[in-house]
Amino acid sequence: MSGAREAGVGQGAGQVSPREAEAGKRGSGAALRQNPRRFGAWRRGLFWCIERLAVGMGGRAFYRNRFLSRARLVQRREVIRVPALCPSLHGLRIAQLSDLHAGPFLGAGDLADVVNEVNRGRPDLVVITGDLIAHDWREALTVLDDLARIEAPHGVLGVFGNHDYRGRNEGRMAQAFAARGIRFLRNESVRIEGEEGDLVIVGLEDLEEARSLDLAGARKELRSTDLEIVLCHNPQGAALLKRDGCLAVLAGHTHGHQIDLPWFRTLGPPHPGLRIEYDSTALIVSRGLGVVGLPLRFGAPAEVVWIELRPEEVPVAR
Repeated sequence: MSGAREAGVGQGAGQVSPREAEAGKRGSGAALRQNPRRFGAWRRGLFWCIERLAVGMGGRAFYRNRFLSRARLVQRREVIRVPALCPSLHGLRIAQLSDLHAGPFLGAGDLADVVNEVNRGRPDLVVITGDLIAHDWREALTVLDDLARIEAPHGVLGVFGNHDYRGRNEGRMAQAFAARGIRFLRNESVRIEGEEGDLVIVGLEDLEEARSLDLAGARKELRSTDLEIVLCHNPQGAALLKRDGCLAVLAGHTHGHQIDLPWFRTLGPPHPGLRIEYDSTALIVSRGLGVVGLPLRFGAPAEVVWIELRPEEVPVAR
């Protein structure tokens, strides 16, 4: 279990271009849009053959025991310092799960230890930042029983990732999860009321694959005094999402490269780092829980990310 971190890692403070800053002010969903990644038939076929071979060799059981057991699971801790944080939000704890990729290497019962560890940590809120599936929306149903066991006073909220739009059945997935008490935010928000101030959780559709991407609509319920946390699967949107009052953008997508070796890094999306500071907004990127292609991770452990709100420390005069 890693210690709490409060400073950025990876690339350090994020740099925002004038174009990005202006687009962010306008709240433009179009400016956030990322080009979808598409692979040729030969590459898809090669990956399919490798995946089938790994499945036949017991890849799912290997992955569960090697990366998702209580002894192996990493629990990373991030602290967000908030000036004048209202007392009712002091110590609010969020558990972030991401990139489950239910399918060939993760299915029913495989998240049992993960959910037990989350419940043991007594979160106030649990969030899922996308990519529940590997290939088909029905794969998400295999992990629903495990996820429905999560206990948190403010419930479980999620957003979809690029994989979740395959076959355009994300609406059916949202309905199935809602029936078990798990809500997906689709360009919308949820308010957590405090005694002296509110925290608003804003959820965006995926920047690559969603048909509709509406940042202004997602933020329409925000008040000037609200604190905000944005759930956005793809971390590439963080520079446009930063604003005063936005404490953090919680993302996934990159798997932390999954196999963090030079050639393998080129196979997946770019990984900006685990935490980057964009002025007063922190981008926090989860390395996720599941895998694609191979039931392997190297240098990028499966993890639950814990985010805790704490008041800004005031230096003591000497």
